[in-house]
Amino acid sequence: MNNNKKPSLWNSIKVGLLTFLTLMIFAYGFQVTKVNLEELRSERRQESFVRIMRALARPEIFEYEQVEEVVNYPFYTPCPPDQSVLLAPDINTLEPYIIVTPACAEPGAIVQVEGFNFAPNTTGPVRFVPGNDPSNVVTLGRENAKTDINGDFTVSMEIPKRPSDDVQYIRVILRRNVGAPHFTQTAHDTWDKIIETVFLALLATVLGTILAIPLSFIAARNLMKTVKSPLTSIALSTLGWPLGMLIGFIAIRWVGNFSAAIGSNILVNLASILILPLLIQFGLRWAMPQVETTTPSQSMKFARIGIILLSALLGFYVFFQLASLAMRLGNTLQASLGSFGFLGFFLFQMGDIIAILTPSIGALAAGGTLSSILGRLGQQSSERLPIPAIKTLNLILTPAAIAMVFVLIGQVLEWLYEFDTPLYTLWGPMAIGAGLGLLLAVMTKPKESLPIGLLIYSVTRTILNALRSVEALVMAIVFVIAVGIGPFAGTLALGLHTIVSLAKLYSEQVESILAGPLEAIQATGANRLQTIIYAVVPQIVPPYISYTMYRWDINVRMSTIIGFVGGGGIGFLLQQNINLLNYRAASAQMLAIAIVVSLMDYISSVLREKVV
Repeated sequence: MNNNKKPSLWNSIKVGLLTFLTLMIFAYGFQVTKVNLEELRSERRQESFVRIMRALARPEIFEYEQVEEVVNYPFYTPCPPDQSVLLAPDINTLEPYIIVTPACAEPGAIVQVEGFNFAPNTTGPVRFVPGNDPSNVVTLGRENAKTDINGDFTVSMEIPKRPSDDVQYIRVILRRNVGAPHFTQTAHDTWDKIIETVFLALLATVLGTILAIPLSFIAARNLMKTVKSPLTSIALSTLGWPLGMLIGFIAIRWVGNFSAAIGSNILVNLASILILPLLIQFGLRWAMPQVETTTPSQSMKFARIGIILLSALLGFYVFFQLASLAMRLGNTLQASLGSFGFLGFFLFQMGDIIAILTPSIGALAAGGTLSSILGRLGQQSSERLPIPAIKTLNLILTPAAIAMVFVLIGQVLEWLYEFDTPLYTLWGPMAIGAGLGLLLAVMTKPKESLPIGLLIYSVTRTILNALRSVEALVMAIVFVIAVGIGPFAGTLALGLHTIVSLAKLYSEQVESILAGPLEAIQATGANRLQTIIYAVVPQIVPPYISYTMYRWDINVRMSTIIGFVGGGGIGFLLQQNINLLNYRAASAQMLAIAIVVSLMDYISSVLREKVV
């Protein structure tokens, strides 16, 4: 049976058209990218390319002490009418000297420069010195001389077009190395900056990892798609977040002011840090007993709630006292430890960080707590109340919740764009949100569970993708304006970029975990937190470590770029030397980056082998 098919004319035409279209695309690409090999073949380009490649191949790491042998020879251009001035200068043949033939020439002519009695195997420039002062620092020309084993050389040079009736000079400067090699200043600067780069990347990676891990769980579709709640619970939970954050922020700020008023010495700081945690622990044990022998009365419940709130406020007071103690000790140690003063600086900065973050953490904790309480209240109400009552609650709470969200968005836009029109940023968003909330409450069944998890997942992934699309270089420019030029701006920029990048990688790893352990843990009645701890975390630890090490590697390389805009690290030196055309110094920095990245890759592979 013959299975050979005859070639189709239409298939041949399609192949031809596709080939023609491909050629057209590449032809247009050549025009857009301005491909032109004439520039590559030009003598000027090749000379510059060879010079730069040779400079890059000789990184400026080691150097010798050098001794210079400088000889100036009088020269006329053009030749003077009175030839008597062309008599050769007095030459001591026992010392280095040069002879220029001819002794005068027209501008643009080629002359021969011969040197004698110089040190063997030395190199240096041969330059034309314009003017009649042999000590003039301005020189012209690009010729170089290299002596043989006898200390002699011969080189031809072109006379620049600098005619003058006065005598001018041809100068030879040959340098020879003496003593043992030592590190250059470039090497010392490169070492300082590469250490700065490594720790800049390390801090950015640690900061990004700490914040990316919790984000990865709410950005994982397989974990969030099962999260559903009735509309009443969603509305109350949404209202609880900003209300709780406002209450928490005000309360923690008051605690901070109280702490600053009474925490004026180290003894108060130490007493607060050592004694209050014991009282807090005792109070929480009383307020949250592990075993209840009798049902607590209503007054006992309120008393326990009060003790829990008081313990929380005391806990934040302890944080403020800890920050005050750390800052005081840091100042003292920084002045007294000498070379180890960086330990005091670290302690002071950690105290400052605690003092700044405590109100925000308190506000978030209060917002999350109130949102959780109101969400549970809404869940219970949806389960126990009749349908008409739930419908009424939804008609009231949902417009209020969505209107509040729209108002917050409007206030953010007002801060960014300064509309200065309440209709656009307050009343308009409030009316639109209330209308959408009312429509949602009418269209939703009173006790229907809505996929709130997928909404949170979508919003989180959208924000992460939007931030990830902004390059770290742009982030560095913003942070340089915020905190000034230096490695701290680079750390913040790389940290933010690390958060959004790792959160995406981590969440995708969570989405690819095996479903079996997840279902087994859920079958035992475990809550959501227990499911994540015992079913998700064991499966994601190895790839999380691998991704984190790889991100540190990326941050080291990215720090060389953000240094171009003042973000610290070795990139600043690299940019400076490239701008100054100091390619040997730039080569030293590129070599340092390559060594560090290679070492980190090796360390990462060893850690992955041991852990993964």
